[in-house]
Amino acid sequence: MQVKGQSSAADKMEVNQAKQEHLLALKVMRLTKPTLFTNMPVTCEDRDLPGDLFVRLMKDDPSTVKGAETLILGEMLTLPQNFGNIFLGETFSSYISVHNDSNQIVKDILVKADLQTSSQRLNLSASNSAVSELKPECCIDDVIHHEVKEIGTHILVCAVSYTTQMGEKLYFRKFFKFQVLKPLDVKTKFYNAESDLSSVTDEVFLEAQIQNITTSPMFMEKVSLEPSMMYNVTELNSVSSDNESESTFGKMSYLQPLDTRQYLYCLKPKPEFAEKAGVIKGVTVIGKLDIVWKTNLGERGRLQTSQLQRMAPGYGDVRLSLELIPDTVSLEEPFDITCKITNCSERTMDLELEMCNTRSVHWCGVSGRQLGKLSPNASLSIPLTLLSSVQGLQSISGLRLTDTFLKRTYEYDDIAQVCVVCPYTSPES
Repeated sequence: MQVKGQSSAADKMEVNQAKQEHLLALKVMRLTKPTLFTNMPVTCEDRDLPGDLFVRLMKDDPSTVKGAETLILGEMLTLPQNFGNIFLGETFSSYISVHNDSNQIVKDILVKADLQTSSQRLNLSASNSAVSELKPECCIDDVIHHEVKEIGTHILVCAVSYTTQMGEKLYFRKFFKFQVLKPLDVKTKFYNAESDLSSVTDEVFLEAQIQNITTSPMFMEKVSLEPSMMYNVTELNSVSSDNESESTFGKMSYLQPLDTRQYLYCLKPKPEFAEKAGVIKGVTVIGKLDIVWKTNLGERGRLQTSQLQRMAPGYGDVRLSLELIPDTVSLEEPFDITCKITNCSERTMDLELEMCNTRSVHWCGVSGRQLGKLSPNASLSIPLTLLSSVQGLQSISGLRLTDTFLKRTYEYDDIAQVCVVCPYTSPES
C-alpha cells in the first residue's frame, strides 16, 4: 500500500505564480512507500548503575518488537521525511491536489501535468478535459505515474486554469525540479572462444559487470541477455546438481551497496548465419541486457541497455579452422585432423596446399597439392595426417595456402595444440 508523503524539499523548489491572489491552491506530493522504523537500543549490565532501567524502557517503547527489544528494526513504518532519491528505471509517482480555498464556486478547472526532461516534454495528466465546477472546500485529485528513462534534471510542471464567478479566466503554474540518478554501473567485455575447434561456430562470450552504486541493497530479480536475430544465447550463471539448477550467487540474490557481480553468457550464431562466412563481419549487434531489481518494500526498477556491439574478428581472405583434432596422441604415431578452409573474399580462388615440417611436428602426405577452385563464402574440408617426434604439449604449425590466381600465400601457424605422450611409459614412472 502506498503512503502519501509530502516532500519537505518542496519549499526549495522553484515556484512561478502570478502576483494575483488565486482562489485555488495546488499541492504536489511525491508518492513513495514508507521505510521500516529503526531505533538504537541502549543496554547495560545488571551490576551497572542504571540496573534494568534501559530494559524496562525498551519494553515500554511501542516501536520495539516484543520479546526482541534489542533488535534494531521495529514493527512500525516511517513516512518519507524528504523528497528522496529517484533512480533511472524506477517509476515516479506523484499526487496532485487542487483545493478550492475560497467561498466561491469555480468553473472550468483544467489541471495539466507535464514532465520536462533534457530531450522531451511528456504529458502525464490522466485526463485533458476540464472539470465543470468546483465548490468551496472541495478538491480535484489526480495521481500520475511515469517510468523514468533518462538521467539528469527533470522538471514537473503543474498548470491550473479556471474561471471565476465574474467570468474572469485565471491561470497559474508551479515547477518542481528533481534529479534522476544512475542506480547501476554496467560494464561489458567480449571474449572470442579460445579453442580453435570451437571457433568454427564463432562462439562469443559476454561478461557483464553490474555494480550497485546506490546506498541501499538491491534484490536482483532478473539479469538476462536478449540476443539479436543472428545469435542464440546460453546463460552460464547457474550450476546444475541433482537435476536442479542453482544460481552461482546463491538462493538470496542480494547486491549490497558498491558490490559488483559478474554475469556470463555464451552466444552462438544461428545455423543459417554460421554457414555463411561473409555474414558475420565487422561490427555486429549482439543484443541487449535486461535488468530487473527490487529495493526496500518491493519497489521495482528496470533497465535495458542499448544494443551491445562488438567487432567481429577478421579472418582475411581465407579462413582455416579445425573441425576434428584429438586431445592426446602417442609419440611417433600418426594421427588425423580435419581442416576446414573457407573463402571469406568476394572472388573465386584456386588454392594450393603446402605442408612444412617443424622441429617437433611432421606432416604425412604430399605437399603442394592442388585443392581446386573455391567460390566466395564456400568451404572445403580436408583430412590431414601428421605425427610428433617430441613429447609434451606441441603446437601444430606449417600450413601454407597459395592462391594461384594472385600468387598470394597465406601462412597458418599455431593452429592448435595436442598433448603428445609416450605409450611405453608407465603412469607410475
